[in-house]
Amino acid sequence: MNNNHILIGHGSGGKLTHQLIEDVFVRYFKNSYLNTLNDSSIVKTSAHTAFTTDSYVIDPLFFPGGDIGKLAVSGTVNDLLVSGSLPKYLSTGFIIEEGFPLADLKRIVLSMAEEAANAHVEIVTGDTKVVKKGQCDKIFINTAGIGQGIETVSHLWGKPALSPGDKIIISGFLGDHSAAIMAARNNISFEKPLVSDVAPLNKLILPLFEKFGNSIKFLRDITRGGLATILNELCSNSGFGINISEEKIPIRQEVSGFCEIFGFDPLYLANEGKIVLAVENGHAGAILKTMQSLPFGEHSEIIGEIIHSNCGKVLLQTNIGSHRILDMLSGEILPRIC
Repeated sequence: MNNNHILIGHGSGGKLTHQLIEDVFVRYFKNSYLNTLNDSSIVKTSAHTAFTTDSYVIDPLFFPGGDIGKLAVSGTVNDLLVSGSLPKYLSTGFIIEEGFPLADLKRIVLSMAEEAANAHVEIVTGDTKVVKKGQCDKIFINTAGIGQGIETVSHLWGKPALSPGDKIIISGFLGDHSAAIMAARNNISFEKPLVSDVAPLNKLILPLFEKFGNSIKFLRDITRGGLATILNELCSNSGFGINISEEKIPIRQEVSGFCEIFGFDPLYLANEGKIVLAVENGHAGAILKTMQSLPFGEHSEIIGEIIHSNCGKVLLQTNIGSHRILDMLSGEILPRIC
């Protein structure tokens, strides 16, 4: 094995480890916090601080629209944003299989650096472990994030205070990420390629906070479990129901076709660049118009509303005029999609 692959010695803490840190991680993540190479970084935070962590084991590592590095940064940044905080700092931990190509590691780290710059966050600390071949599937990444609580949307830090008539808005097409991963994993090609929607959503969410913060009652990114699961979580303890219209839900034709072929319901598929909001009825139109003018929100739609009846249930009005109850996702549709 040559120097173009990860060696078990890269995880020893010795010369190879230091060389890997300097040549790859410090090279691409460099900033005043990380460059000290201490065991911890001292960072400034506000009185209210958001803290999140997530791990990424996606297969394949590289897919149309992104890679595991872009996903790791975007996923953690978005978790901070939808919690009502301004993302500031990230940590990252790598578990790498012996023999992993160094070129692929550099590609992933560079992707992370680019997305961190896009999201205006700094990667300030990290860790690397190398395991023997066969003890890990190529590479796993953990990220943790710290965000500064945004006082003007502090109501998002707690339980949502919903009211009948509040509108449900989603920021665009559902199912893009899951469909793209499944197609890439199984070498399935379509006339129009399926592309993941993975992206950090600062440019969509922060302007909404600034202009409509008080009118946004609930905000989540639509990841594992899909839209149906998030809406079930929203109404389960609210004392209200939710009614949504199938006709209003944006789904790409190629994703719809993919779901028909493989028997999936796009309402349960994961996304990595979409959000769902519950907003005051009186400001819903203005919020929708603003979202449609912002990056990553061009295809936003009002898809339903909070209702008095059917407490704790999500009702879907189908295209043929009937209603069906949308339950929370049961089981796993697509493993290792993030």
